[in-house]
Amino acid sequence: MPLHDAFWPERVPRHVPAIATSVWHNLAVSAARYPDKAALVFFGTVTTYAQLAGQAEQLAAYLYQLGVQKGARVIVFMQNCPQLVIAHYAILRANAVVVPVNPMNLAEELAHYIRDSGASVALCTADLAPQLVQAANAVGAEGDPSLQHLIVTAFTDAFDPQAMGDDAPPAAWRDWLCGAPDGAMLQEGRHHAWREALACSAPPPPHTAGPADLAVLPYTSGTTGLPKGCMHPHRSIQHNVVGAALWGQQTMQAVSLSVVPMFHITGMVVVMHGSIYLGATQILMPRWDRELAGRLISKWKVTTWTNIPTMVIDLLASPNIADFDLGSLEHIGGGGAAMPQAVAQRLQGQFGLAYVEGYGLTETAAPTHSNPHHRPKQQCLGIPIIGTCACIVDPDTLAVLPPGAQGEILVHGPQVFDGYWRNQAATDAAFVTLEGRRFFRTGDLGHMDEEGYFFLTDRLKRMINASGFKVWPAEVEALMFRHPAVQEACVIGARDAYRGETVKAFVVLRPGHEALTEDALIAWCRNHMAAYKAPRLVEFVDALPKSGSGKVMWRALQQRQEAIDRQGVAAGP
Repeated sequence: MPLHDAFWPERVPRHVPAIATSVWHNLAVSAARYPDKAALVFFGTVTTYAQLAGQAEQLAAYLYQLGVQKGARVIVFMQNCPQLVIAHYAILRANAVVVPVNPMNLAEELAHYIRDSGASVALCTADLAPQLVQAANAVGAEGDPSLQHLIVTAFTDAFDPQAMGDDAPPAAWRDWLCGAPDGAMLQEGRHHAWREALACSAPPPPHTAGPADLAVLPYTSGTTGLPKGCMHPHRSIQHNVVGAALWGQQTMQAVSLSVVPMFHITGMVVVMHGSIYLGATQILMPRWDRELAGRLISKWKVTTWTNIPTMVIDLLASPNIADFDLGSLEHIGGGGAAMPQAVAQRLQGQFGLAYVEGYGLTETAAPTHSNPHHRPKQQCLGIPIIGTCACIVDPDTLAVLPPGAQGEILVHGPQVFDGYWRNQAATDAAFVTLEGRRFFRTGDLGHMDEEGYFFLTDRLKRMINASGFKVWPAEVEALMFRHPAVQEACVIGARDAYRGETVKAFVVLRPGHEALTEDALIAWCRNHMAAYKAPRLVEFVDALPKSGSGKVMWRALQQRQEAIDRQGVAAGP
């Protein structure tokens, strides 16, 4: 019997039967059950379940007319908004595959998603269209297959700027939310207006997607630099959609503050799909703003809020915190980064809320571990959730280790992905067979305590965790090498009081470029990669430490930085 069995939540099953329905089926059922219930609320505008399902079917029919067939990959490039939800379900209704892309990515990064996924159709908001168009045109100019159709929506397609009331966003958002499209056009493809697509009167194709068919292709990076697509069929997504709802003991009465990005696997599976499976209501926020979040929780009586710890820290620091009514919150939790103990204790003492941390990866459709709600531990990953088996092994010998010993975390369960898209070598390296079962190697180091709770202690993989965003140094380095002054670059993590970690680059300049400043290189990086990836610290060096075989010894630089960070903490402010 597993050590954690004694702490299993009451009325939560240990296993879920194999789910035979597609993710689309969840919306179809909730729309039939609760047609007039609020599914989405966006700046005061309500979308009911009947409206959500109807618009998804119309968009599915339009995609089908554009040539989207079963298994086709379709890019979704948006911040949280009703259109993102509609797009996901329309693509699934059309038996196709959602390729969710981080809206912070810039053109040079986007080109890889277009090439690798083979997508010929994309949907995006008007503010992001110029970057996607630039990427698509660059791919086409190189002779590779590129986007043939781009469906563009304005945020105001989903809300009335004159009727926002107490849900009004910060004034600084107005131009972004209500601005006119840029006008950038595909050189070899067609643009389509969102309203035109939703006016489609043709019937959608028969829905034939089943549990084994590919549903979502989210991308994750790694040590090789370029992001890899994670193949998730309907069955792996469905397992965690149902499992997370059962674990949290949520019902259709739940009201979620949906602010974690839905391009990210947690926001997509646990928040978006989980809420729709339940028939719950989502209060959508496209970006984080603590004052707006406080008002929305208060007005809409939010009951559940999945987040990253920096959001909670920011909200509690608001000068208006005493004016917000947080009394409706029943569940608050998240992952991506550890919740500082002092903040967790304040939540418990002042608001009676236990912060419930969990753990998962893109490859596992979000959670593999979560703390039992009735008995959470602070700064802890929790215990393996429904249907999941996890263990700690020696990363070299793969021998299973006892409680207290540090090793690599391995997971096995229905939520684990099928493998990496068009990358069999990476797939083979990611899995190992133990006692006849296929385990995924997470690349994270941790230990299990005597009660079966798991803790993260270190990383086997090169990765930086900045406010919950995963930054892969090899990818940043590859982008930095495009600067004409950069001869060599090595990216590591540095301690940051707010973000937890931030990105630092050690750079060797090419001869003749010594006039380049650190600030100028940082500015260039921000113009060529997503803001969370761009180095905030740059240090020019004469040479990088290298091994006898010529490989850059990044770990030596990382250890040097950790020593500097420790000295800074010891010295205090």
